[in-house]
Amino acid sequence: MSHTTIEVSGEHGPVLVGSGLIASLRELLPPLLGSKVEKLLIVHAPTLAAIADDVRETLAAEYAQVLVAEIPDAEGAKRVEVAAFCWQILGQADFTRSDAIITIGGGATTDVGGFIAATWLRGVKVVHVPTTVLAMVDAAVGGKTGINTNEGKNLVGAFHPPAGVVVDLDVLAGLPRNELLAGFAEVVKAGFIAEPEILDLIEADPDAATDPGTPAFRRVVELSIRVKADVVGDDLTEQGRREILNYGHTLGHAIELAERYQWRHGAAVAIGMRFAAELGRLSGRLSDETADRHTRILGLLGLPMGYPASRWPTLLAAMRRDKKARGAMLRFVVLDGLAKPTVIQAPDESLLFAAYQEIAT
Repeated sequence: MSHTTIEVSGEHGPVLVGSGLIASLRELLPPLLGSKVEKLLIVHAPTLAAIADDVRETLAAEYAQVLVAEIPDAEGAKRVEVAAFCWQILGQADFTRSDAIITIGGGATTDVGGFIAATWLRGVKVVHVPTTVLAMVDAAVGGKTGINTNEGKNLVGAFHPPAGVVVDLDVLAGLPRNELLAGFAEVVKAGFIAEPEILDLIEADPDAATDPGTPAFRRVVELSIRVKADVVGDDLTEQGRREILNYGHTLGHAIELAERYQWRHGAAVAIGMRFAAELGRLSGRLSDETADRHTRILGLLGLPMGYPASRWPTLLAAMRRDKKARGAMLRFVVLDGLAKPTVIQAPDESLLFAAYQEIAT
């Protein structure tokens, strides 16, 4: 069992990346959780029930009590009723602050599982075992937890750094191709804001870069995680630098809300990045070459790049309510150049409209 260890400064535990790591959780967890943990709750998505049961059996020899909680798939998990269901399990099992939660699933599972850990007794340890590309490179790393409301995505949440993240690349082998590619929107984001080698690898051989069995795939995943780890280690609670991770997300979250969370996160963020690139171009910050590179790379990955022109008023209203707006003042992460992210605050609405027209269908 060889793996790469990516350290994250502050209270955030390390990210372990490799193959066969889920089968080795009995050995990997004690250094992450410490010796006082007696009880575990494994929170998992429905499609991962078999893996969760195997993990429970493996860990039963190490811990006094290992419980399992199956929660809905995708954004359906991120509701307060789901959190309350898990709180009930924790209460009935007398979980103390010394016990811990393990999440097994995609970004929605790590988001809600982290939120449950953050709120139970004001915080218990959590280890994430992400099973999608999106969760591996983004959602599981960084300590952001949250649930959705009818008014928007992730409006209720907490910063709660995990004790560790275990990234087992083997679990991606059976992932549907479109699901895998949707997760690559966050990989591309990391390339544009901080690590251009990611973009070079995708352009050189998109098939290899998106094949979980290749060295190129592992390289882009590890580079993406290192970008996230570096940023959140410097700014856990988004007081400054962490805001650059919102590249493409302001419009992306508005699209997700407009689609009632039926779209994959990566699909919405892909469109959001194209919008941010056009916003950078039209504001005189970004060269045509780098702006056009967004379209080329997203096209290579088969990700969507446009949204109906008629939906602009709906999206603008949603962006004003988004958690990244301050008051009603919109803020957008744009690029001053490749790997040179910056923030523009309260841009003129005519500029936003013009940028949207460039991606409108």
